[in-house]
Amino acid sequence: MKQLAHSTLAEPWSAKLRTPFAVLGIRSNDSHITDIAFLPLREKEAAPADALSERAMRELNRYLDDPQFTFTIPILPHGTPFQQRVWKALQAIPAGTTQTYGELAKALKSAPRAVGGACGANPVVLIIPCHRIVAQHSLGGFMHAGDGEPLFIKRWLLKHENATAG
Repeated sequence: MKQLAHSTLAEPWSAKLRTPFAVLGIRSNDSHITDIAFLPLREKEAAPADALSERAMRELNRYLDDPQFTFTIPILPHGTPFQQRVWKALQAIPAGTTQTYGELAKALKSAPRAVGGACGANPVVLIIPCHRIVAQHSLGGFMHAGDGEPLFIKRWLLKHENATAG
């Protein structure tokens, strides 16, 4: 089973937000959110270290209250040019809908497995909604996992959004 990310002293989080499905580790630089990761529920919540992380916590809480909320916080996800294309396409999928790996791959003139790899490498979860990508006949994977806690999180998020097939 895929393990959720763990915070370490080498990778300090700017804030940690407890949610019903995980603790969200938030990392920021001076002007952007650079990472949001699912941490285990046993992680302790941590107050924001800066104004940007505080804003991110507010927006994430708004999403938890209203799945139709549109994020406005600036993000700077680091990845390959292909990953950037996938992540931009993911942000265009409205809350409450899904697309299959194949549909997104066709739109990007790529392969479903490559799209899945980019989804699994998503450094800014929820704001880049990789949970809205599903397999043709199943939920598909999540965070490079096919079962366990990652799929619990994906199911929770899709249920929260009342998602229907794209």
